[in-house]
Amino acid sequence: MTAHRIIAAGIGCRAGCPGDEIAGLVRAALEEAALDETARRAVQLAAPMRKRNEAGVAEAARRLALPLQFVDDSALMAAQDRVQTRSARVEAAVGVASVAEAAALAAAGPGSTLLLPRRSTPRATCALAISGEVSA
Repeated sequence: MTAHRIIAAGIGCRAGCPGDEIAGLVRAALEEAALDETARRAVQLAAPMRKRNEAGVAEAARRLALPLQFVDDSALMAAQDRVQTRSARVEAAVGVASVAEAAALAAAGPGSTLLLPRRSTPRATCALAISGEVSA
């Protein structure tokens, strides 16, 4: 058996945010994290289930050629104790303190940790989380 890690790029965005803005933010986060080629092959996008009909989210996944996973509200809530960035405005609006960080942590699994806390543009946020090792 070989061990591999998942790197989840959690994203959050305002309604109508274009895919190129989200994709550019994810690219910048991956660049900042200085991931090697093996790690880059383990990257997947993660977004809240409520964003499943956002054209920009799907467009970003296509532009980046990355798999996209939608995370339900209960998984976002379960990850809240592990987020680093807290926004009272976001929490009041959607019920979680950091959408991008929670989505990344939830998608990367229960033993995951933040690799890069929330980064943002005017309409989108991105955070990176890495899973604990799992067997394949």
